[in-house]
Amino acid sequence: MRHQVCIIGGGPSGLLLSLLLRRAGIDAVVLERRSRSYVLSRIRAGVLEQGLCDILREAGVGARMDAEGFVHDGTIITAHGTTVHIDFKKLTGKSVMIYGQTEVTHDLYDALDRIDAPIFHEAEDVAIHDANGDAPYVTFTHDGKNQRIECDYIAGCDGFHGVSRRSIPDAVRREFEHVYPFGWLGILSETPPVTDELVYSGHERGFALCSMRNANLSRHYLQVPLTDQPEDWSDEAFWAELKLRLPPHLAEVLVTGPSIEKSIAPLRSFISEPMSWGRIFLAGDAAHIVPPTGAKGLNLAASDVYYLSRALISHFGGDGQPLRDYSATALARVWKASRFSWSMTRMLHEFPSEGDFLAKMQAAEVDYLAHSPAAQTALAENYVGLPY
Repeated sequence: MRHQVCIIGGGPSGLLLSLLLRRAGIDAVVLERRSRSYVLSRIRAGVLEQGLCDILREAGVGARMDAEGFVHDGTIITAHGTTVHIDFKKLTGKSVMIYGQTEVTHDLYDALDRIDAPIFHEAEDVAIHDANGDAPYVTFTHDGKNQRIECDYIAGCDGFHGVSRRSIPDAVRREFEHVYPFGWLGILSETPPVTDELVYSGHERGFALCSMRNANLSRHYLQVPLTDQPEDWSDEAFWAELKLRLPPHLAEVLVTGPSIEKSIAPLRSFISEPMSWGRIFLAGDAAHIVPPTGAKGLNLAASDVYYLSRALISHFGGDGQPLRDYSATALARVWKASRFSWSMTRMLHEFPSEGDFLAKMQAAEVDYLAHSPAAQTALAENYVGLPY
């Protein structure tokens, strides 16, 4: 079979890219290793930058988000005895949207179903061939049959462990990585959020985050050692520790309840350069991973899709320069967003091996943030999303 663009990976970035391309008249196909039900069962972050919201509306999938999502005009940062409210709307004129990644994926699937866009789920043994030539193709197994897709370009949206990045030769690819010495223990509970905005809390016992999915579904996190397992933490122990790490006025109003999902995620910063080689173009976690502090994972994937979709549309329209520039354009924003996630992580987490000096520096940084409109503006600009 033949398609103009073969998209490897059917998460939200691959689905969004397919939808944007097909709406522009470009024939795209998606290969996804997992089943559709598995993709829709994944629990992920739900803070959407204004840029991502605008892209979803452009793609025709913003109606439910606008009807059911929660607009947040600010966030709360508390650490070392200082609490500061960052007013996004006042400082930048922008907001963020709370709308779960699972819901975004549902909306994208529904839109692709309406236009009969081809998606191969449970595509196994995916392999990329002749990516640096003029006639690339992708082979895979589906329903026990060997398949081959000839295409003009390949979009690698298949995550950190996917085949796309590894198809770029080692001699070409350069990877940058920082692994943090802790993870995030997260629980999902059918409880109201502790406030109507997210709370980032730095504490001598470790970082905590109070987030939400909707008015009756909350997502909370604790910094824990990498040696911990989810089963080490009972619900009662989690809630007790969370209350210790929150300011008293928030701990007093925290509503607790049984967890309906519990997991531990390690934290890392990772960037692979370049984000293109031959006819392969990487997007999302295939090229970069950020710690969840600052909520940049899905949003950074969306900016890749923004650049890549427009570059491919421009190319098929006769102008190939944006596609040649894709890697450099995307990486410029990737490094800036990664810097923000790294800096938020450094400011709010405990790094026991680094001693008291770092703790004093963190306290000074939060105090400076509380009293500097310029610092608050810089944080707000990065949080709501740098312009594309």
